[in-house]
Amino acid sequence: MYRSNHDMQLHPSSFLQGRVPRVLVVTALLSLYTGALSASLPAASLPKADAWTSMHVLNRIGFGPRPGDLERVQKMGLAAYIEEQLHPERIKNAELDARLAEFTTLTLDSNEITEQYIQPAQQLQRQRQQAQGNPPRPNAAAGDPTMNTMMTDTAPRPPQLSAEERMIRQGQAQVVDDLMQAKVIRAVESNRQLEEVLTDFWFNHFNVYMQKGQVRQFITEYEREAIRPFVLGKFRDMLGATAKSPAMLFYLDNFQSSAPNAQADLGPEMMRRMNNPRLSPSQRQQVMQRLQQAQRQRPSGLNENYARELMELHTLGVDGGYKQQDVQEVARALTGWTIARPGQTFEFRPQMHDSRSKTILGVTFDGRGGQDEGERVLDMLAKHPSTARHIAFKLAQRFVADDPPKALVDRAAKVFLDTKGDLREVTKTIVTSPEMFDSDTYRAKVKTPFEFVVSALRATGTRVTNAQPIVQQLRGPLGMPLYGCQPPTGYSMTADAWVNTGALLNRLNFAVSLVGDGGRGMVGQGPGRQGQPGQPPPQRPGLQGPGPGRAGRGAQMLARGPLVIDVNSLAPDVSEASRDRLVGMLLAGRASDSTTKTLGRAEAPPQLIALTLGSPEFQRR
Repeated sequence: MYRSNHDMQLHPSSFLQGRVPRVLVVTALLSLYTGALSASLPAASLPKADAWTSMHVLNRIGFGPRPGDLERVQKMGLAAYIEEQLHPERIKNAELDARLAEFTTLTLDSNEITEQYIQPAQQLQRQRQQAQGNPPRPNAAAGDPTMNTMMTDTAPRPPQLSAEERMIRQGQAQVVDDLMQAKVIRAVESNRQLEEVLTDFWFNHFNVYMQKGQVRQFITEYEREAIRPFVLGKFRDMLGATAKSPAMLFYLDNFQSSAPNAQADLGPEMMRRMNNPRLSPSQRQQVMQRLQQAQRQRPSGLNENYARELMELHTLGVDGGYKQQDVQEVARALTGWTIARPGQTFEFRPQMHDSRSKTILGVTFDGRGGQDEGERVLDMLAKHPSTARHIAFKLAQRFVADDPPKALVDRAAKVFLDTKGDLREVTKTIVTSPEMFDSDTYRAKVKTPFEFVVSALRATGTRVTNAQPIVQQLRGPLGMPLYGCQPPTGYSMTADAWVNTGALLNRLNFAVSLVGDGGRGMVGQGPGRQGQPGQPPPQRPGLQGPGPGRAGRGAQMLARGPLVIDVNSLAPDVSEASRDRLVGMLLAGRASDSTTKTLGRAEAPPQLIALTLGSPEFQRR
């Protein structure tokens, strides 16, 4: 239950100052969360496309409406709109494509990212360390405490970076920055809303953590090649693509999983060096020494991490009928699935593979199949009834309810099995089901922080000229860093993970900054890249705001920050007519009496908009 907290402060913004105390406003909003929001529409499979039902569909199979979307869906009808979204390849997206072209690393493969961005930064770090010299070993003065103190006090500071060095480090950060900004911009601006929702859903299902080692250099290609192409395709294809992705292989450590008695793995690059006829005996000895050192440092033997998550999270589910012995056997079948270096691609190495016989879920493998053995395991898991039920449940949980009806899950699971894992058909079954349009389903889901932020930007028609402040807000106050979920479970889709007093206040603060100063107040909030304090985001060329042609709109066009919002088009004043129009646009015309009273206290249009975005109704979808 939400409750007011007089010690908490809203974002410092002048337009919430005035006759109505901020604590009173927040207390009024918090109190609304103690009651359930009601809906009166009867259950139906595809009801009439009025404003209320159209808003429901836009919130469920997309990230909410932009100005004009409600009218468009009502004119098209629900069936036509849903069918359109199920076929994103038919939807034009030229404006978004032009925006994404600004992010130059999005189209690079992992090897190009490594060579152009990661390796230069690593080389710079090595040069820095060499330039600073090797510091004395910790035990060099172990018998002299005074010397230890002197060494600590006189440690030289790192020299200032040159312009070239700064550019190299910024280039490394650009890979991550491009990916995260593009995710926000896609969600806000794409006409293919269902595709974006499903890409977010399936990345979360096959989650990898960007901050784990080399995942950073693999993750761009991972989402682009292993997730996005298959969200409305065959589940088995996506399962195989993720299993072979260097991002997943590294994240869950399968790249180093090998049979306990596997031979020393030279790898193709080391073999090439060893066989170079121009190597002198001393050089060949040095190469061999490096090999031996690498082998000593590298963990060897079977690693069950990926096999466990493959069964528990990706396919069968935690109650899918497998045992620990099955996890171990799957891990053995997937030994040798590793990363080619150089190249940063999937590679199967027979030297690492466990070629002994295995029994998985009652099926015997003779151990002589090599890579094909792992493929057969994926085939078996992809068509298993437990997998069908697990995937159907998660999709129904995303689109319908935190605890989806069993009958719906059963029907969707049957479609999964009947169509051999056709995700378009499974998704269609769910989003056109009677349960999807049951009156109890409307506003039954709480938006995650990412869904809230994107829906607020879309609802207000905000132009995102620079998404870095949004990225910082999600990483900091809102608590949902993009690509930053460390456990393989991914982020929760249920209300209990996101509903608390602090979360509501942070969302209201976001709305205040969005409407009050165009996002300038978000800059520097929360940790920045690499865990450092957030910095003002650089503007990309050509994205400096609305330009001189819009100067006549005056203060109503908030172009002072990286988010451009036209307050006047949303609420020219705080009259009852403006309030009703805003509630119609943002809440499909349905607001509780308490919300209506709270909005009636607004003294200025920005305050009215922020309070509407902070209302309990807008937090739900």
